[in-house]
Amino acid sequence: MARHRSITSQLYRAARLSNNARAASRGPTAYGRRVVRRRVYRKTGRTTRKLLRAFGLSR
Repeated sequence: MARHRSITSQLYRAARLSNNARAASRGPTAYGRRVVRRRVYRKTGRTTRKLLRAFGLSR
């Protein structure tokens, strides 16, 4: 059985898909920039979270 998702997570997912489609409609370069930008944000967020966790400020 599938897990129930909150309204908030569904809205965020819909926005993400919409923005992916918009970038793809602008061409492969625009979509590629979006993919790279999201990858960089993920990496920096991970690093920040590890640092905060080391100080006991994040879970």
